[in-house]
Amino acid sequence: MANSFFFTVQAGLAVAVGAFSVNAGGAAGSEPDRFPLTLAALAGAAISGAWWLILRSYRDLNAAKFNVITDIEKAHLPLQLFEDEWQQLKKDRMKGWRGRYAEQGQAERVVPLVFLGLYVALAVYVAVAS
Repeated sequence: MANSFFFTVQAGLAVAVGAFSVNAGGAAGSEPDRFPLTLAALAGAAISGAWWLILRSYRDLNAAKFNVITDIEKAHLPLQLFEDEWQQLKKDRMKGWRGRYAEQGQAERVVPLVFLGLYVALAVYVAVAS
């Protein structure tokens, strides 16, 4: 849910950046308006940071929930299904090109960082081109 929301916001912001990077007058060789581009870079960086923090928070919450479940399994249940599953994922036979199991939280947190990098590049472009 959070990924859909933030990705939609980022896509809308990217469309706005594209619209403002084209000179309204359409004169050849004229420069785009830097003020909206600067605002977009700042807003995009802030949104990317918020997105990354929310994903980290969800990961921490899920880790805490699984710790509680595994503690209950160890103390009160004859089977430890969640703990066994986690140990199975950590085994060497799961190694592939990554060398380890990549949790969903780790993989999805790259996307906000990519957007952040794009907005930093935009800010550098605006600063250098002025």
